Amino acid sequence: MTKKLLLLFDIDGTLTEPRQKITPEMIEQLEQLKDKENIDLGFVDGSDYCKQKEQLGQDKLNLFKWKFNENGLITFKENKEIHSNNSKYSKYSKNFKDYMGEKHFTKFINIILKNLAKTEIPKKRGTFIEYRDSVLNISPIGRACNQDERDEFEIYDELHNVRKNLIESIKQDWKNYCYFNEDSKPELQKINYSIGGQISFDVFPEGWDKTYCLQFVENEYDEIHFFGDKTYKGGNDYEIFNDKRVIGHKVETYKDTIKLLKLINK
Repeated sequence: MTKKLLLLFDIDGTLTEPRQKITPEMIEQLEQLKDKENIDLGFVDGSDYCKQKEQLGQDKLNLFKWKFNENGLITFKENKEIHSNNSKYSKYSKNFKDYMGEKHFTKFINIILKNLAKTEIPKKRGTFIEYRDSVLNISPIGRACNQDERDEFEIYDELHNVRKNLIESIKQDWKNYCYFNEDSKPELQKINYSIGGQISFDVFPEGWDKTYCLQFVENEYDEIHFFGDKTYKGGNDYEIFNDKRVIGHKVETYKDTIKLLKLINK
């Protein structure tokens, strides 16, 4: 009996160059896979629908049976939304702000802003914090930078660990706040940080990483194969790559993904 497979992809650095559009060669491989009766395709990404549509294209989104926006806190199956983090199906039923409470969330933002201001790097632009329902995306250089500046920051970050150091500073300040604040509660310290893409990292409540999406597919397939590039500890693919429900495939760039898909398509 032929096994039923789900091929699940990260987007940035796996299906595309970071923040770039999907290539015709990648589309060709995905189209061939979609034609196989025993294979379904899906993607899981921390970004929202608009960014995914920008990179993959509106028409090519239909290649994917499963679309997991914001790590699966918003889930589409066959273009129909079947789950959102504010729905009755969610075990959390809250966004990040509601999870913390307005007072604590505002303090958390202030701590992030303070540490961003203290971060010394050659260039800074704009949009340093992007609030999504389930995730805060933090960028030391700012998401308003152009592609050349993205590339420059990525190299600088590899040499100086800007994002890693910023995360550690935020963690320590938040730990101190939670310890000394009389209104603190245990959930406030259950916050995860994961580096992704070229210029930023995500912050979210514990359990809201990419493994969140697996609850919707783990009983529908014989095997779930995940493809991602940030599979190291602290990377935003780490948890799902190492989950026992998944067979993980590490790639360095989208070109590695194409090579693996060609082998499957043979």
